[in-house]
Amino acid sequence: MKFNKICVIGLGYIGLPTASTFATSGVQVIGVDVNPQIVAGLKNGHLHIVEPGLRTLVQAALGSGHLTISDKPEEADAFVIAVPTPFFDDKRADLDFVRSATESILPVLRRGNLVVLESTSPPLTTTNIVAPILERSGLKAGVDFHLAYSPERVLPGQILRELIENARVIGGVDRASSEAGRDLYGIFVKGEIVLTDATTAEMVKLMENTYRDVNIAIANEFSRLADRFGVDVWEAISIANRHPRVRILNPGPGVGGHCISVDPWFLVEAAPDLTPLIATARKVNDGQPKYVVDLVRRALGGNLEGRRVAALGLSYKPDVDDLRESPAVEVARLLQDAGANVTAYEPFKTDAQIEGLHIVPTLAEAIAEADALLLLVGHTQLRDLQPETVAQMTPARVVVDTVNGWPAAAWQGLGFRVFKIGVRK
Repeated sequence: MKFNKICVIGLGYIGLPTASTFATSGVQVIGVDVNPQIVAGLKNGHLHIVEPGLRTLVQAALGSGHLTISDKPEEADAFVIAVPTPFFDDKRADLDFVRSATESILPVLRRGNLVVLESTSPPLTTTNIVAPILERSGLKAGVDFHLAYSPERVLPGQILRELIENARVIGGVDRASSEAGRDLYGIFVKGEIVLTDATTAEMVKLMENTYRDVNIAIANEFSRLADRFGVDVWEAISIANRHPRVRILNPGPGVGGHCISVDPWFLVEAAPDLTPLIATARKVNDGQPKYVVDLVRRALGGNLEGRRVAALGLSYKPDVDDLRESPAVEVARLLQDAGANVTAYEPFKTDAQIEGLHIVPTLAEAIAEADALLLLVGHTQLRDLQPETVAQMTPARVVVDTVNGWPAAAWQGLGFRVFKIGVRK
């Protein structure tokens, strides 16, 4: 199938790189977003997200004339839906963005088009939600137009490379739709393109992230057990991983981001009677921020009321600016709820604004009057901090390290008391 014009709906962490990659591959692309600030910013060359290499890619796409930005879809050969799929407070998937994006295609959907849903969704979303909406056009999925599901499977911080090099799974509502999806992504994908049905493709994405979540949960439980038994969990994991068939992940302050912390709930929602392990893993990881708060309380002598804590790092993982579902943010909020005065610093998003949190743009401001330093994210520039330098910048002599980022001996040598997840003191 030949694609001369593609419409990408949703210009976030996945949609914008996807649209720009198609455009720099020589295809005419309409990038669509309903947020007027994003639309206006991109039209003026301003990016709303940080990703290595993305600014250069977007500027090249815009400069080539192959990428144009709009607030509504236009007629095209293919439509790619890459909008968020958050969840409600009760952990049910919120598919309102998916529904709205799908409905926005209706006025411009034509016979022979391809529609691809990329947004991570519960099983059967493509066939039971997207298809019926599109068929309100009078056209039938798999007969008059192609419909497929193809999830993003990229790592923030490496999106541009993995978008091209990673294997791509494409699940159509019929074989022709899968093949049309293969032709679309074959424009730039160098990795293997695997064809299947839509529901299997949805399941694959959820399985990948659920697998990670369950394995992180056991690492977090190991950290709590080590704390109770007086064991250094980091040493224990290092030794256990010498076994050729064991690869235990690292514990931390919790699990965040818009994938691993969200996707397992889609399976629990779809089949609660079959997913007790997945649900329990989610509860373990969601409970890890409270464990961190208890560790900070212990480090400060049992009382957090009025104590000044510098929370270092707010993103959900190292060296990215993505704060979605971040456990670091949850830790900061819980500390404040417990009476602490929290000053937060996020080096990758120094202008971040989160309701209820005091966020400052520099490390110096964050630690200047602190009683304790709380390392929540293993950003390279935070891990590289030298205790000699930090000791001159802050009166704090208590360090709580949730990611095993700082060598305890070096900090202890400068008079710091060091507390780590999974290491009983």
